[in-house]
Amino acid sequence: MPGGSSQMIDDAAGLVALLGEFSGDRICAVDTEADSLHRYKESLCLIQFAVPSRSVLIDPLAIPDLHGLAEYLDDRTVWMHGADYDMTMLRREFGKIPGKVYDTQIGARLLGLRQFGLANLVEHYFGVVLSKSSQKADWGKRPLSEKMVEYALNDVRYLLPMAAMIEEQLTTAGRLDWFVESCESARSKVLERDEDKEDPWRIQGSGRLDRRGLHFLKNLWEWRDEEAKRWDRPSFMVATNRQLLEWSGSLATGQRIEWPSHFRPDRRRRLSLSLEACQKTDADQYPEKVRGKRLRRDKDFDRRVDDLIARRNRVAEELGLEGSVIAPRAALEAIAGADDGHEESLMQWQRVVLGME
Repeated sequence: MPGGSSQMIDDAAGLVALLGEFSGDRICAVDTEADSLHRYKESLCLIQFAVPSRSVLIDPLAIPDLHGLAEYLDDRTVWMHGADYDMTMLRREFGKIPGKVYDTQIGARLLGLRQFGLANLVEHYFGVVLSKSSQKADWGKRPLSEKMVEYALNDVRYLLPMAAMIEEQLTTAGRLDWFVESCESARSKVLERDEDKEDPWRIQGSGRLDRRGLHFLKNLWEWRDEEAKRWDRPSFMVATNRQLLEWSGSLATGQRIEWPSHFRPDRRRRLSLSLEACQKTDADQYPEKVRGKRLRRDKDFDRRVDDLIARRNRVAEELGLEGSVIAPRAALEAIAGADDGHEESLMQWQRVVLGME
């Protein structure tokens, strides 16, 4: 198991030296830590970086220009675990994502492993039990404690040897092509994701509200956002999305709301003033409901979905995989409801194993 020396790279000269020292390595591992649980505006606070011979921490709070690291990663095979979040953070920081990102979590699921968290896989492959004690730590604070440094390094020090094992097992199982396509698809989804939603207040579940309910939701969301900004804390610490939806639905039907007892007097006052203004808005100014693409839910829709799920489950059982790995239910519903029965919601390897190509 790799050990090697480790240290915090916290100045530009140290980063240049690091990248120069490992310029010959064609693979590396990366993880990131942010302060999303502790600040209003999420910031990239730490980058864990590993090559086969060494694991280090890079401090983006101390190094204003990480252009050299971005260029280094763009020319390497970069291994991550549960890569969606880390790719998102790198895209925000660099304006791009490394050209080739491989995800050990995707690989583990394609091998049929049912417990595929990083700690699960490290224990599975190496018999090592990792501590989770710093999982919710404030990564924006400096200096990092020894416990936090060890936790952060463990996120990458096992990735490359584990990646080699997973890659070999996928090759033996004839599933390496599935893995590559799945990783490319995951990378494309992050690149295509709209980071600047036009109506960020349209949170999941808002589609169930009528226009009056949406009006209250928009108002409550904006109040929460201002409170979080004022407090410099994540918005969920002011009120959760679920609370906003429940309050909006109740206000829309004229029900009285019992606000949380922990709200300070000044926060209650600003909320009351916001809702007073909200109540005076004319109905024709309420937000419109967004109509998504409707599925062709004719009388045979449920039968088509059930048939596709039954086919998927048979294939999944034969391959020893979870059904959602073969095809998520949403994709099968999209196929069943499409006018032309188009299967573009699935990757090629998924269509092949399902007999759709």
